[in-house]
Amino acid sequence: MKGVPNVTRADAVAAVRNPLAFIAARWTPHPRTVQRAALAALLMSVVIVVTGGAVRLTGSGLGCPTWPECTDGSLTTTRAMGWHGAIEFGNRMLTYVLCAAVGWAIVAARSEKPRRRSLTRLGWTQFWIVMSNAVLGGIVVLVGLNPYTVAAHFLLSTALITVATVMWQRTREGDEAPRPLVGKAVQQLVWFLVVASALLIAVGTVVTGAGPHAGDSREVDRMHVDWETVAKGHAVLAWIVVTLTFALWFVLKAVDAPVGPLHRTRELFLILLGQGVIGYVQYFTHLPELLVGFHMFGSCLVWIGVLRVLLSLRERTGVTAGLPGPSTESALTNA
Repeated sequence: MKGVPNVTRADAVAAVRNPLAFIAARWTPHPRTVQRAALAALLMSVVIVVTGGAVRLTGSGLGCPTWPECTDGSLTTTRAMGWHGAIEFGNRMLTYVLCAAVGWAIVAARSEKPRRRSLTRLGWTQFWIVMSNAVLGGIVVLVGLNPYTVAAHFLLSTALITVATVMWQRTREGDEAPRPLVGKAVQQLVWFLVVASALLIAVGTVVTGAGPHAGDSREVDRMHVDWETVAKGHAVLAWIVVTLTFALWFVLKAVDAPVGPLHRTRELFLILLGQGVIGYVQYFTHLPELLVGFHMFGSCLVWIGVLRVLLSLRERTGVTAGLPGPSTESALTNA
């Protein structure tokens, strides 16, 4: 059994001054460890969206009526606040779990050899988005669940999912300049898909802001637009996204594209079908809370699927963490 190495005063000073560099000098993670850390951050970014949706759907948005305390004079929920307070406070506590997951991704990326600054930057970008969204979440509570701030809160969470997805993909690639696997016409079609999907998500926040689930049992102001009209516009955008995805799959087959983009496009199409079924069922059943929650989870999966299609259109070779970079087909197929 190895003894614990002595830590000198110089080591302690170095650890305090730059803890990441101190850890990186003494630990080299396996490439799979870095990949799993990035995946953990991505999974937690989805979990925090789903649990945030649960807070709204259970009417617990003001379960903790102030911020950063839960209630005046108490950082935590109290028995008098009931289960609404417990749900809201629990969601706040999950932010710390998210921070831990993002922090683990940053430490793992910083410690990888050779050092990959692009991964570390993506990790820190996630950290600052989390901090910004925590502050915005506090503002949402302080302004009484104003629907515009709630929408911004969700969109910032989507930005976090975007960066986390890119980081997860980058952990499985080399650092060479990206090489396109398809022609410009196909790339443009995918960018149309990305833009349409972003609009779909943005309009979805308007549907939420105008819909019946305000987030609290008390009277909460809503977006002053006709909910059914916006919902129908949301459905039209969804059909546009489905049509673009279907067209993309046929185009990729026609140009004999690599299996990576084909597989990612097929996966996205299946996710869209499931999301569409949930969307129509919840609309015709008057928005039951459980289905709305599944729809929010599906929204995250749709956006991740769109990003994976976009990222599958190029490959980055080169050396990753001291090991040969995987080929595009094997990396994407085994993802």
